[in-house]
Formats: sequence, structure tokens, C-alpha cells
Amino acid sequence: MERRSFLKKAAVGASVGAVAAPALAQSHPTFNWRLASSFPKSLDTLYGTAEVFTKRVSQLTGGKLNIRVFAGGEIVPPLQVVDAVQNGTVEMGHTAPYYYFGKDATFAFDCAIPFGMTSRQQTAWFEQGGGKALLREFYKDYGIINFLGGNTGTQMGGWFRKEIKTVKDLQGLKMRISAFAGKVLQPLGLVPQQLAGADIYPALEKGALDAVEWTTPYDDEKLGFYKVAPYYYAPGWWEAGAQLSFYVGMKEWEKLPKEYQAAIEAASYESHVYMQAEYDAKNPPALARLIKNGAKLRFFSKEIMEACYKAAMTTMDEEAAKNAKFKKIYDHYKRFQRDENQWFSVAEAPMQNFMTTHSK
Repeated sequence: MERRSFLKKAAVGASVGAVAAPALAQSHPTFNWRLASSFPKSLDTLYGTAEVFTKRVSQLTGGKLNIRVFAGGEIVPPLQVVDAVQNGTVEMGHTAPYYYFGKDATFAFDCAIPFGMTSRQQTAWFEQGGGKALLREFYKDYGIINFLGGNTGTQMGGWFRKEIKTVKDLQGLKMRISAFAGKVLQPLGLVPQQLAGADIYPALEKGALDAVEWTTPYDDEKLGFYKVAPYYYAPGWWEAGAQLSFYVGMKEWEKLPKEYQAAIEAASYESHVYMQAEYDAKNPPALARLIKNGAKLRFFSKEIMEACYKAAMTTMDEEAAKNAKFKKIYDHYKRFQRDENQWFSVAEAPMQNFMTTHSK
């Protein structure tokens, strides 16, 4: 009797379990979101990181949170992603926050500032150094919550029609460059232009630009700048570690079950690592191909670097003096960067410098 009773109870339990499993899977609703990217599909690492992210979110939620990626210009212009998320046109965005420098220079801390931190340092500040909390407080005014969205690493200094040897050579130069760097370079005579990726080559080809910076060899090769402006300079001191971000509208975020929110955060980490790793793997062969095809690698002179550094510090101090939001983050950022640079000078830099001399 006891054996029959046990088997009967076990069968009932198994039956309940069979019903409970699909019921649990269906306990959360399905969401279909749209994500506006600032990048064209041709830039497979910048644009592709958003696709890596959305695929992972779908996997982690059992296909319940589906996010479709739209390239720059398909829903909104590439430089209006923050507005689209803020006003609810789309639920999400993937962009370079310093594009919105014109709204508030504070946006740049979520991406890159002139002579700022490297990729690893920026990630450390964001995740472990208090940067995330400071930036999320800032984004509250825009109804947005931000997540790590990749990092290009230190970028190149751009493509020039002629060699740039002294500060005097910057006079009157029309250059596509990020807004913050452009503001720094204006007192040195450069004429900054801010254009989305798809618009840069035509402007360079037609002579509307004398120089252009974009990202790194892998992307620059795709856009063909070397065909018009052969001098390729390094380093991109305005982007020592350009971090991208995923934006989620706060109202949409609050509608999500906690499990879906966790999936977004986890997928953002994976995507962040993906972008950094892909650029580090693909830049070396891309640079070699560019040089083989006629690109002339150059480095900014010490005179130019020192002049730009001085101008950058002056520009940021002036911004901090008039912008309380900027100052609050800048003061914190500078302290963290100082400590990071001291640490990197002890182990990281000497090791890297030694190994560079032994590279064959």
C-alpha cells in the first residue's frame, strides 16, 4: 500500500511539474523594442556590437525581449539618438555619448575627453571607481539609463592631405573631429567640423575637408580615407579610450521584469568586451594593409602634443567653472585618472615598452 501510495504521489508531482514548467516560461510578457544606432551597417564592429547585444538579450530572456537594431538614419539621424530615446521614439539607442557635447559637455565623460583615460582605465572608473553612479545621476535629467556599449581603444589622430609638423600647420585646417576636441583645437587655428560617418568621405573627396579623424585602422580602411588624405597620424589624444553606450528610456526600463533588466546588463558587459577584443585583433593587420596601400604613418610632434594638452586643460577648466554638472564629474574623474596613471607607470607601461623593442 505504501509503495502504491508513493508511486501515485510521484506521478501527480511529475504531472504538476510538467504543467508548471511552461507556465513559468510564460509568466513574463513579450516585448518588442527598437534600437537606434548612430552607425552605418558598413562599420561592422561599431554597428555590429548592437547586434551582438540584442542577440544575447533574446537568448537570455528565452526570446521574450526582442530588440531590433536600426542603422543611423533609418529611424532618426545618427547624431539624434539621445533625443529619440529621451522622447520615446525608440526604446533604446547605441551611440557615442560625446556626440551630444552641444547639449552638455558632461556627456563626454561617458565616452572620452581630451587626454582622458584609456579603455581599461575608463572601464575601471565606470565599473569600480564610482563613474557609473555619477553618470546615471546625470542621465536622470534626460530620462535615460546608460550601460557599457563597447570601447574602441585609443584611436588614431586622423588623415591629413599634407604633413602636420608644427602648430602653425593647423591654421585654417578644416577637419572633421569630435566636438570636444574641436573646441580645444579652435584656439590653435583649426576649423572643426562634426559629421556623421556616412558623410565624411564625400566631404573629404570634394575638398570641403582638409583632414578627418574617425576611429581606428580597421574602420578607417573601410571608409577609404587614405585615397584622398594619405598622411595618417597618431595618437588620437582626444580619444584615448572612446567608450560607447547603450541608452534605455527610463520609462521603458521600469516596465521590464527584473530578469529582463538583468539580461540587458549582462549582455551589455559581453558586448563591451566584444568590441574591445575585436578592434584589438583587427587593427594590426588593417594598419599593415593601409601602409602597403600608400598610407604614410606619422606621429604628432612634441610641440603639437604639448600645445594641445595645454589648450585641453584650459578648455576643461573653463567648462568646469561654468558648468556644475561637468565640474562634479571632472573633479572625480581627474583624481581617478591620476591614480590609474601612476599605477600603469609602475608595471604596465615598462612591460609594454620593453616588449615593443623586442617585437619582430
